Amino acid sequence: MPTTDCAHSIARVNGVALHTAAAVLTAEELRQRACTELLRQAAQAAGLLCAEDAPSADGVIGEQSAMAIEALLDDTLQVPEPSEDECRRHYLAHASTYQTGETVHLRHILFAVTPGVDLGALRRRAEAALLDVRSHDDDEADRFAAAARLLSNCPSAAEGGDLGWLAASDCAPEFAREVFGQTSMGVLPRLVHSRFGLHVVEILGRNAGVAQPFAVVHATVACALRQKTYVTALRQYLRVLAGQAVIENVDLDAEATFLVQ
Repeated sequence: MPTTDCAHSIARVNGVALHTAAAVLTAEELRQRACTELLRQAAQAAGLLCAEDAPSADGVIGEQSAMAIEALLDDTLQVPEPSEDECRRHYLAHASTYQTGETVHLRHILFAVTPGVDLGALRRRAEAALLDVRSHDDDEADRFAAAARLLSNCPSAAEGGDLGWLAASDCAPEFAREVFGQTSMGVLPRLVHSRFGLHVVEILGRNAGVAQPFAVVHATVACALRQKTYVTALRQYLRVLAGQAVIENVDLDAEATFLVQ
């Protein structure tokens, strides 16, 4: 069962508490802690970490635990080297990803995720704002800027949400994936998720980048494919561990990153 109020329900993995009774965590923070604790216990079971290693009460594991988990994953996860054909196919399917110099002029309305925030209510507010700015004609008063000044949790609110011209490297990776390498203009039809929260995004202009030859980006493509395979293997392994564990007050069935802090 998802929970954001941990003062009433302690989340546990095999009886090990993931937080103190007074802590208030988001559902995603609970999932992250649960995944880390699953791996810590697996490292103990594999003899890579002493049985006396103490679990973390604040979500930050010690150096010995981190090294043991790393060794566990090195031993357990199989990440084959991608072939050149696989790399070429990925490059051709994601050619825009390997452009350089692309910039986008955008503005946004940020609904920030903060400790203790009601995620359901936050999403409803963000969805309402998205609907509002998309349902007005361009020749009306600048509805987007007004909404940004009123609602956005970003300093850019003072400028009507305008962030100016940005490169992908200026943005969080998960935000950049939704904005760069695309052709869409205007207000995007869905919310953009990032580590900072939920964004209503408007694209005001695009400057296309320059495509890089496959030979130049081959190593980068291979690295991207290895990382994708690694994340898939890690998620599968964590699901196996979760299926063998007693999980209390953490929703691991929801869409989650399943990545270790």
